[in-house]
Amino acid sequence: MKLLPSRLSFSVVRLSLAGAFAATALSGCYIVPLQTPPPQPPSQQSYPVAPQSMTAPLPIAVPTFTARLYPANAEAVMYGTITGTVTNDMNGRGYFNATIAGEQFQGESTRQAGASQRSGIANASGTRGGMLSCRYTMNSATLGSGTCLLNNGPAFTMHIG
Repeated sequence: MKLLPSRLSFSVVRLSLAGAFAATALSGCYIVPLQTPPPQPPSQQSYPVAPQSMTAPLPIAVPTFTARLYPANAEAVMYGTITGTVTNDMNGRGYFNATIAGEQFQGESTRQAGASQRSGIANASGTRGGMLSCRYTMNSATLGSGTCLLNNGPAFTMHIG
């Protein structure tokens, strides 16, 4: 017995093929609006918010002054003129550095409280056990003078600025 396809099965196949073709043809389509919306003023536009980053404040420039120490007694003559630096942190304190006969001295300088805010002291210790003690007076914000004494006797006259 031979089976003949019925007319109904051909219709179903045709209809399925037509549906598949229509679905394939329309799958590449998209909707395009006929009108574009009017532009919004900048204050009403929505922009993505950038994350806030935590950054360190910019460092404040701290002034650094040259301190020159000139021999003031016979013991200091053998050292000659000494050049150091004073860095002012703008809060009445600073950092003092000098090299004397190959020994590195580092310490602090502080303005003295009282009637004259211009006077101060600076003390530094050396890498070989030496100690340097200075007293100074600032004549202006950038210029000053004073005296320094090493713990083994040499004395110096100091000029700042």
